[in-house]
Amino acid sequence: MSTSKTLFLQDSASPLMEQLTYFHDHTLMISIIIMILVGRMLISMLLNKFTHRFLLEGQLIETVWTILPAIILVFIALPSLRLLYILDEINSPEITVKVIGHQWFWSYEYCDYKILDFDSYMIPIKELSEMDFRLLEVDNRMVVPFNTQIRVIVTSSDVIHSWAIPSLGVKMDATPGRLNQTNFNINRTGLFFGQCSEICGTNHSFMPIVIEAVSTETFIEWVNSQ
Repeated sequence: MSTSKTLFLQDSASPLMEQLTYFHDHTLMISIIIMILVGRMLISMLLNKFTHRFLLEGQLIETVWTILPAIILVFIALPSLRLLYILDEINSPEITVKVIGHQWFWSYEYCDYKILDFDSYMIPIKELSEMDFRLLEVDNRMVVPFNTQIRVIVTSSDVIHSWAIPSLGVKMDATPGRLNQTNFNINRTGLFFGQCSEICGTNHSFMPIVIEAVSTETFIEWVNSQ
């Protein structure tokens, strides 16, 4: 979960988020190298006293500063395209959950093994327990088994929402009249928090998302108890 002291990305909880983190670090390192080189050149130009009043062209330097950025863009574009296709690929999901955005709560539907649906509202501050997180706890969590391929179908009943879980690398718009799908595979048990990431009205900040990743046995018991 992100806190006020978090400067970087949240700790990954899925293989997709790990790949996104690696790509972020890869691109950030290239950007830092470019900034250092450009800054060094600017400082050198400001501090030295060399001049060349009659310099009109420099074929070599123009060739270098045209080809070098192109090579750098290739080193960024290739991992980016690979990651893009990995994120879009959905192979044999074991569980499908339909998520419906409302003003201002989420609905969840499990239709694979048992017809199961429920609404998920934020718990008001006055009803929070001692260890609950303010503005993040909900009355009904989305429960899924870990180490399982989960497909999520996202839509909306009114306006555009966005279903986002940062630690899983998942962010999908909930658009009225349209079904968008994404997938994830959680590699550890725990609670994973998210929020609506599309401004959808006055209570936009009060429709959190909580995913509870449990073992397969616990998930089956939870389904049977509903």
